[in-house]
Amino acid sequence: RSESVGFFLREAADVGGPSCEHTDHRAEARSSEQRVDWSSEALDDIQVKELNRRSSGQAFEVILSPSSKDANREFPLSPLKKKGTSLDEIKRKLDAAEERRKSHEAEVLKHLAEQRDHSKEVSQKAFEENCNFRNTVREKLNQKMLANMENRSAQMAALNEKFKEKDKKLEEVRKNKEAMKEN
Repeated sequence: RSESVGFFLREAADVGGPSCEHTDHRAEARSSEQRVDWSSEALDDIQVKELNRRSSGQAFEVILSPSSKDANREFPLSPLKKKGTSLDEIKRKLDAAEERRKSHEAEVLKHLAEQRDHSKEVSQKAFEENCNFRNTVREKLNQKMLANMENRSAQMAALNEKFKEKDKKLEEVRKNKEAMKEN
C-alpha cells in the first residue's frame, strides 16, 4: 500500500517575509537537505508528482511506498464482537433504566417543591410587608388626625378666649358709656 502526502512549496522570498537583514535561503535549504536520508533505498520509495505551478510557488504530491513487502499488507479492523445478551443482563439494564428514571423524576419533583416553597416564602414576605406598610400608614394617619384635632381645639380655645376678652372690653365700654350718661 502506498501513502500520498501533499504539500505546497513557496518561493524563498515568500517564506521569510519582509526583513531588513539579508538571509541566505540557499544555505538554509542546504542545511535541511543534510538532515534528510537521501540514500538510494529511500529515493526508490518516494515518488514526487508536480501538481501545478503558481506565482507564489509550486505544489507537489509525494507518494511514499512501503519499505518492505511485510508492510504492504493491510491490517483490517476486526469487527466488534457482539456478546449475546442474556435475560439477566436485559433485566439488569431495564432495572438500571427504571432507577435512573425514578431518580430523575425525584429530582424534578424536588426542584418543583423548592420552587413552590420559594414562591410561598416570597408571597408571605410580600403580604407581611404590605401589612406592615398598612399599619405604619394607619398609625401615621391617626397621629396626624390627633395632632390636627389638638391644634383645632387649641385654636378654638384661643378664639373663645379672644371673644371673652372682647366681650369684657365691650361690657366695660357700655358701663363707662352708661356711667357717663348718668353723670
